[in-house]
Amino acid sequence: MIVRIFQPARTAMQSGTAKTKGWVLEFPPSDAREIDPLMGWTSSEDTQSQVRLCFDSRKQAEDYARDHGLDFVVQEPHRRAANVRPRGYGENFATDRRAPWTH
Repeated sequence: MIVRIFQPARTAMQSGTAKTKGWVLEFPPSDAREIDPLMGWTSSEDTQSQVRLCFDSRKQAEDYARDHGLDFVVQEPHRRAANVRPRGYGENFATDRRAPWTH
């Protein structure tokens, strides 16, 4: 079984970087999900796939995997470039503006 170590991405509702600094160790599903014939819900007897371990650093996650004999794959995060305007928000209220600020 190969576990995955990664840094979680921002959610769609986030504009900041909260909860994206830590690293997560996630177990893969060991068997396929099946559909319950009565209710139609998907279910599985695999409880290991529900486990997500959180760590403060990548090294801690790798050490945990090594100590417990788990093979692991590290997925590097995709870094976004900072979106910084030259003068930023304060420019809206500057006294040396060339043109009046309007929407």
